[in-house]
Formats: sequence, structure tokens, C-alpha cells
Amino acid sequence: MISLAGRDILHSWGKFVFTGVGLGLLIGVTLTMAGVYRGMVDDGKVLLDNSGADLWVVQKNTLGPYAESSSLNDDAYRSILAMPGVAQAANVTYLTMQVRTGNADVRAMVVGIASGATDTPGWPPFLVAGRQITRSHYEAVADVATGFELGDRIIIRRNQYKVVGLTRRMVSSNGDPMVFIPLKDGQEAQFLKDNDAIVQQRRRTAENPSLNRPGVPGLLDAVIASQSSNPYVNAVLVRVKPGYAADEVAESIRRWKRLTAYTRPQMEDILVGKLIATSAKQIGMFLAILAIVSAAIVAFIIYTLTMDKIREIAVLKLIGTRNRTIAAMILQQAIVLGLIGFVVGKITATFAAPFFPKYVLLIPTDSIAGAIAIMVICALASVIAIRMALQVDPADAIGG
Repeated sequence: MISLAGRDILHSWGKFVFTGVGLGLLIGVTLTMAGVYRGMVDDGKVLLDNSGADLWVVQKNTLGPYAESSSLNDDAYRSILAMPGVAQAANVTYLTMQVRTGNADVRAMVVGIASGATDTPGWPPFLVAGRQITRSHYEAVADVATGFELGDRIIIRRNQYKVVGLTRRMVSSNGDPMVFIPLKDGQEAQFLKDNDAIVQQRRRTAENPSLNRPGVPGLLDAVIASQSSNPYVNAVLVRVKPGYAADEVAESIRRWKRLTAYTRPQMEDILVGKLIATSAKQIGMFLAILAIVSAAIVAFIIYTLTMDKIREIAVLKLIGTRNRTIAAMILQQAIVLGLIGFVVGKITATFAAPFFPKYVLLIPTDSIAGAIAIMVICALASVIAIRMALQVDPADAIGG
């Protein structure tokens, strides 16, 4: 039985190889799509890991700072730091934008980090080159995926920053590489207005009669100064003291500070369950479509190969070959075709993954599940050919 299927495969090996390669490319796309989803989930988890936080304190009733906009006063961290169980609390800003260098620009998440030690929440946990930010202005640490190098001058809004350090695998939930700058610069970048807007705002303020009262000197200057600053951040990253439960500290912050605090599991649920939920559904639909197309291709090829040897099947029946043997031969051919396709697809996905703009994570469990699914699809796709083969009349072997 095995030699029967093998001999037939060797007889038409060209069709099997080329069909297997074509099917393999389709399977490679399927495995890559699954890897894109895994990469999106991993990007979200890496984002949380690299923040160094146990809690994310954001504006009340928002899903910030990654899934929604969030705005807090930058002095809120002081009162949070005084809460029981809080070991560290640091302000942070997040802004996704185009960062320019020379005549090119790169899509990146600009992160404003608070001054402090290198273990301050929000700081990049490690560097692959250079040093951390030591000045309060105009220095930056960038992920290597940006393509920046040490000493490069990058432009964020109207300001220039010198890249003093490089880190790796510091990405947003969308896979955009991160660029870290001092907190004050990050606050300015979020709400920085162009020069014309600033002049017009100051003119409107100066023309406001309520701000030009003779009995209140300096009021106009104070208002103009406040309009030129940004006292807000997107979140406060909190690290919990050993021995304290993150849920209890978060509940205390919600109750007494009238803010929303998320633990690590809650933030993962927001990133995976809400932020990339639509993308996950799209990828799922693509996988389903690709599975149907793969099944159709296998069914068509096996059916065609079976039709090409109708007379041979009739001869087998005429000499007393059992239907079970014939069915097993066709099934084995479908399985071999699936195996060739899976090997080609796995190799294709592995070598193509590094060239994708988004992170593609290929894990062994997905490969095993894909191999099993392919074998099942090939087995089901051979049913039509088997039914047709079993209906062949042995008289066809001697017919015209």
C-alpha cells in the first residue's frame, strides 16, 4: 500500500513538487499571519515589561495611557508617592509622531521620562550602546529599530535632540520604536504650539479686559506664563513595595485620589482585549479564508491527479485490489502533498519574518497546530477524489 502511493508520486513527482511549493507559499502566508498576531500581543507585553511599573495611574474613567488619551496634573505623583505600599512613582508622557532626522522621518512613540536613577519607572531598562539621559533637556535614547545612531541629531517638534544611547525591543503596542526624552521636553512636545498660534493667543489674552485690572499688577504676565507651560502628564507609573498586593494599593489610589489605577493583568486585558481586538478579528478571518483556499487547492489537485489515473484505478480493481487500499493510496498522496507544503511554508515564514515591518513571532505551538490543521484539511480534501475513485467501474480497464 505504501509502495503503491510512493510509486504513483514518483511517476508524477513534478506535479507534486510544484503543487507542494505553491501550497507551501500559501501556508507560509498563513503562518506569518499567525505570527503577526503573536507579535502584536508580545509587543503589548513588552511595553508593560519595559515600563517597570506595577500600577498605571491615569485620568479617571479612561483606558489610558495606551488605549485612550489621559491627562493628569504633573504634581499628582507626590500624593501618590505618599500612599501606603507605594515604593516609587514617576510621571510619564507618551506621544506617537514622526521623528525627523535629516531629510527622513521615522514613526515612533516619544516617551517623556522623569529625572532620577536608572531604575526609575518608565526608563529603558537596558542599553546596547551609549548612555542614559543625564541632562534635563535635548538628549534622547532611541530604539535601534528607528535606525538612529549615537550622535545623530533628531528633530521633535521644533527642538533638536542628540541621541546619546541606544536600546533594543522598546516598542509601543503598535510596534512603533520608542524614543526617550526628558519629561519637560515630552510635556512641551505634546502641547507645543507654532509661533503664530502663540502670538495670537498672547494677543487675545492681552486684549482681555478682565486681565488688565489696575488693582492686580502682574496678573496678565502670570496668565501668559501659564499658557506657555504644560503642567500635565499622561500617567503616573507606580512600583509597589514588597509585601503589598498591587490590587490593594490600586484600590486605595482609586478611593482616595479619585483616579483610575490599573494593575498589570488589567492593563494586559486592555491592550490585548481592546486595543488589538479588531486586528485580531481581521487576522482570524484571513486565517479562515486561507484555510478554505488551501483546502480547495488540495482538493482540486488530488481530484485532478485521480482523474488522470482512472484507467489505472480500474485495472487495480480488476485484479482484485480492495477499495480500502485505493482510498489509502489517495489519502497518502494528499498527506504527502500537505507535508511538502508545510515544510516549504515553515521555511518561507521563518526566513521572511525578519523582513516584515511589524514584529512577527513564530512559536512552536502555532507550527504544531498548523501542521495538524494542514493534515486534517488534506484528509478532508481527499474525500471527493476517494469517492470518485471508488465509483470507477473495473470494466473501464478494458474499455475504449
